[in-house]
Amino acid sequence: MVHNNSKYSSTRYHDSSLQEFFSFEEVVLKGLASDGGLFHPHEVPDVRSKYQEWKDLSFAELAYQVIRLYVDDHEISNDELRSIVDQSYSTFRHPDTVPLVTLDEKKDLHLLELFHGPTFAFKDVALQFLGNLFEFFLVRKNQKLEQGQPRHHLTVIGATSGDTGSAAIYGLRGKKDVSIFITFPDGKVSPVQEAQMTTVLDPNVHCISVQGTFDDCQDYVKALFADPEMNKIHHLAAVNSINWARILAQITYYFYAYFQLLKQRPDLQQVKFVVPTGNFGDILAGYYAKRMGLPVAKLVIATNENDILHRFWKTGSYSKKETPASEAHAGLKEDGAQAHEDGVKETYSPAMDILVSSNFERLLWHLTLEYELESNPSDGLESSVRAAGGKLNDLFQSLKQTGSFTVEPEILNKARHIFSTHRVSNAETLETIKGSYQGKLIAKSKYVLDPHSAIGVAASLREIAGTDRADVPIVSLSTAHPAKFAGAVELALQEEKEFDFNTVLPEQFVGLDSQERKVLKVSSHEGLGGLRDLITREVEKEKSA
Repeated sequence: MVHNNSKYSSTRYHDSSLQEFFSFEEVVLKGLASDGGLFHPHEVPDVRSKYQEWKDLSFAELAYQVIRLYVDDHEISNDELRSIVDQSYSTFRHPDTVPLVTLDEKKDLHLLELFHGPTFAFKDVALQFLGNLFEFFLVRKNQKLEQGQPRHHLTVIGATSGDTGSAAIYGLRGKKDVSIFITFPDGKVSPVQEAQMTTVLDPNVHCISVQGTFDDCQDYVKALFADPEMNKIHHLAAVNSINWARILAQITYYFYAYFQLLKQRPDLQQVKFVVPTGNFGDILAGYYAKRMGLPVAKLVIATNENDILHRFWKTGSYSKKETPASEAHAGLKEDGAQAHEDGVKETYSPAMDILVSSNFERLLWHLTLEYELESNPSDGLESSVRAAGGKLNDLFQSLKQTGSFTVEPEILNKARHIFSTHRVSNAETLETIKGSYQGKLIAKSKYVLDPHSAIGVAASLREIAGTDRADVPIVSLSTAHPAKFAGAVELALQEEKEFDFNTVLPEQFVGLDSQERKVLKVSSHEGLGGLRDLITREVEKEKSA
């Protein structure tokens, strides 16, 4: 059985002289297209006629069914895919893998706990899978080598604003023929996140502290992938959510959340999902679930003060700059977030402190293609695909050169039809942690939210207050365990006499801060060149060891 939809293309494909279609293996191992675009499925499978048959499946069984639709079985057989999926989710601590918790029955508000994996963050759902995929493809390639041929080696490079780093490291530590390099902004991830990354001492793991912001780290990673010399020396692979396999793995939990609700109420019609959003990967998986036929009433984007997405949905302009230079120069916003010259603000939810949301490009490609097909129906699919890719290429060149772009009103309307947005301030984040714990905002008192999950709950409560559709339950996504963000949680609950942080501290975190660490540094003076040299030097050391 071969699925046409398991062909992949770049969001910026517009030149018929270049490669148009890629296999799943190419997409996973390349990560980023050579034209700078992101890989996307050429077609999205429609499961409306059969997804109800999945309702009683375990999480791993459901993941197999979803992923199978996007991967040709001549690339990965049924038995091989089942083995990869089972291995990926055997590492989770909860029997439901991603359990659904009701926060308030009357408000019909539920929380999807995505933090029961090895590093206590939602990214484990995708990165355990991606790590096993990398290993599977490498083992297969190396088994086919003739005597004397050099082994295939993968150099995995990623940028993290917190959770991607540790989740990627735990997915790839100790894996043969893989080196992993994770860059993170110096001093801008939580102490627990930094400790989780830097205390992994496996020889193939390299943590790199970069002077600058997460966006600087992400720009460096993209520049390395676009560097012909680096690609000649190394086989580079992406671990950030620019890698399609991460989005693919995350589609499963939208279906799983729906089925958990369906078991409680067989008359369930639609669900609304609220997602704390930084790089847009998590909520993009929800968009694909909706496109596949899951009855999603709305996808709600919850941002912190780094709100490029919220501003886009309000104006149709995707712009790095938010305020006139004179206001930005003052250094502080009205809600107390620290503003930087580059526009990124430090907040209590650092994993969302991102200026440019990379995965937004994938959504924009789909919406632009729809617009092209409707505007020029006689042109045919192939012509519309190239037209959409050309527009995306122009838009993102404009973003690079001018810091912004604006889309057609019709495309903005399409985006508004599927998504709504809420911006949650620093102060509101702490108030939500506190009010939820006290049982004033939700019925389930004493529940401790991490600051990112609190942003989702704050947006959910706004959504509930502003809607007349009381029959649509809301599932808010909880992206991290509160112990990963002790500073914000303790600040929010400092007046709660009965709260003891030790009651939420997992045993895996005890003594983490005193363990031996391994970290490399790249100064702003060394920049991209310094990072490039460091990676080459460390890979050579590993191969000769």
